[in-house]
Amino acid sequence: MTEPTSVAPSPGQILKAAIRALRPKQWAKQVFLFAALIFSLEFTNPETWIKTVIGAMAFSMLSSTGYIFNDARDVEADRVHPTKRNRPIASGHLPLPIAYAQMVLIFSIGVSLAWFLSPKFLIVALLYFITTISYSFYFKHLVILDVMFLAACYLWRAAAGAVAIGVTISPWLLTCTAFISLFLGFNKRRGELLMLQQKGSSGVTRKNLAQYSPELVVEFQAIATSGTIISYALYAVLGSPTPWMLLTLPYVLYGIFRYIYLVSIHSEGGAPDETLLKDRPILVTGILYAITAVIVLSLHMQGALV
Repeated sequence: MTEPTSVAPSPGQILKAAIRALRPKQWAKQVFLFAALIFSLEFTNPETWIKTVIGAMAFSMLSSTGYIFNDARDVEADRVHPTKRNRPIASGHLPLPIAYAQMVLIFSIGVSLAWFLSPKFLIVALLYFITTISYSFYFKHLVILDVMFLAACYLWRAAAGAVAIGVTISPWLLTCTAFISLFLGFNKRRGELLMLQQKGSSGVTRKNLAQYSPELVVEFQAIATSGTIISYALYAVLGSPTPWMLLTLPYVLYGIFRYIYLVSIHSEGGAPDETLLKDRPILVTGILYAITAVIVLSLHMQGALV
C-alpha cells in the first residue's frame, strides 16, 4: 500500500491540491448543457448564453463536490490503485479536514448559482447531485447499473441546459445523450480492464470491475455504439430543425470510431475526459462539427435551407 506523505504540505501545495481535487478537466462534460442552446436555435441570443454559462458553472461546482466526496470516501482504496493513489487526498497533499471544508464551500456556490437561474433549474441540479452521490454510495458497485447511473448524470446535464433557457426538452436530445453516455461509460470500463491487464495487476480496485469481462464489455460497447449512431441519424432527419443536419453525421461517425480505436489499440478510455481533450483528431472533429452545425442552423434560420 502506498502511504500518504508524512511531511506536512505547505499552503501552496494545499492550494494546488485543492484545485486538482476539483478535477477541472471534468468540467468539459458540462458541454452537454449547451446542446439545448444550439439545437433550439437560441444561440444568437446573448441572454441565453449567459444563462447557460451560469448553469454550467453551477453543475461544475456540484460535480466537483461529488468528486471530493468520492475521493474522501474511497481514500484507502485509491491508495492501492495504480493511478488514483496520486489524487490529492489519497496522496496526503490535501488533508481531509480541508477537503471537507472545500466541499461545503463549492456546494454552497453551486446551489446559489442554480437558485439564481430559477427554482426549476435548482431542482434539476439537485437531482443531478443526488444521482452522483447515489452512484458513489451504492450504484458504482453494481454491474451495468454503475454505467447507467453515470449515463443519467449526462441526461441531467442535457435537461438542465433546456431548463436554464426555458425551452422544451427535446426527446431526441435525451435519446442521443443517453446512448452517447452509455457508449462512453462502457468504453470507460473497457479502458480500465485493459489498463489492469497491461499493468499486470493481480487485484481489482473497483469491486464490480471483476464482474466485467472484455468480451462482455465489447458486446455492450457494440450495442451502445449502434444506438448512438442510429439515434443521431434519426434526430438529424426527423428531430432537428432541418434535415441538412445530416451533414454533421460524418463527424459523429469519425469521432465514435476514433474513440473506439483509442480504447482498443492504445488502451485509452479509462478517463474519458482526458482521452477526449488530449486527442487532436477528436478535438478537431468536435470543432468542425460545431462549426458545421452552427452554419447549417444559421442558414436554416435565414430561410436558405429548408
